Amino acid sequence: MKSKTSLLPREGEAQPSRCPDNTAFKQQRLPAWKPQLTIASVLSSFFLTGAFCLTVGVCLVLSANSVREIQVDYSDKCSDCSKLRENSSNWNKECHCSVNFTLNEDILGDVFMYYGLQNFYQNHRRYMMSRSDAQLLGRNVNMRRSYCAPFSTYGNGTPMAPCGAIANSMFNDTIDLFYNRNSSAIRVPLLKTGNSWWTDKNVKFRNPNSYNLSSAFAGTARPPYWQKPVYLLDEEDERNNGFVNDDFIVWMRVSAFATFRNLYRRVRRVRHFAEGLPAGNYTFRISYNFPVTRFKGRKHVILSTVVWSGGSNPFLGIAYLVCGTAATLTGFVITGIHLKLRKKKTYFQKQ
Repeated sequence: MKSKTSLLPREGEAQPSRCPDNTAFKQQRLPAWKPQLTIASVLSSFFLTGAFCLTVGVCLVLSANSVREIQVDYSDKCSDCSKLRENSSNWNKECHCSVNFTLNEDILGDVFMYYGLQNFYQNHRRYMMSRSDAQLLGRNVNMRRSYCAPFSTYGNGTPMAPCGAIANSMFNDTIDLFYNRNSSAIRVPLLKTGNSWWTDKNVKFRNPNSYNLSSAFAGTARPPYWQKPVYLLDEEDERNNGFVNDDFIVWMRVSAFATFRNLYRRVRRVRHFAEGLPAGNYTFRISYNFPVTRFKGRKHVILSTVVWSGGSNPFLGIAYLVCGTAATLTGFVITGIHLKLRKKKTYFQKQ
């Protein structure tokens, strides 16, 4: 075993250096760009940024204003159905109402139908957490312990599918659109699928593996506020049932604000509607199932087109305009300060 003294450097031997190696990287001799801030470069950056933001903002605002949109509030027009739905004992009774409106001009291109809600808060923490991602992925349908409580099981122990407050409060009004032409009502063909995000439809939501959905959800029950079990959400299309139902997927993506709209249908461009919606008289026929009176809410149906920048939402354009205006004003302020200081410097030099 060597002694400690043998590990110490002997007299005359050079001690190892702790300095970094003499390389360009470790000695910080790599070429670098060191900008020198001058008044010309600072002012040009502010004015160029302001011009860019103002240009983009004007384009976005003009694009948003070019969207054709019509919004129909049917909260009061379906007041009789609303009173019926406020009594929970009438949950199994059907109630229908009609709302007429007129299009003064053609709505050309792709037309999207949205439903809008006011004063419905989806951003409450407990509400947002009240779901089971494992269940929605089809891994374990019979969830008994999760964040879904109190909408996880019934009193007799039967688990709910899907569980949670979000799923239980799903918007379930049925809205059909009719075109009134020559004293006859033509049903506008609407597309139920293709309205959700691709990642939601193919990644976040999956049905359990089984030879049919009814057996996959055996031993479970629908949420309390639902009228149908999850495997019968769309009786016309078997591929649009269960957890991969488009209406269900769209609803499960909660909104950050109390007033919001969700995509409901798309107009299928065939026959009379190959170019869009022609001008004329229309009727919304609504199967009223979603009460809003207790939380003082409102319900709307929106028909809208889209442009390259999206729908009728000028927020992004206004944000660009505000940023561009702020950058331009800052440039003028800096210019004024610079001119004032330069005059003082010239004055003292003359003295």
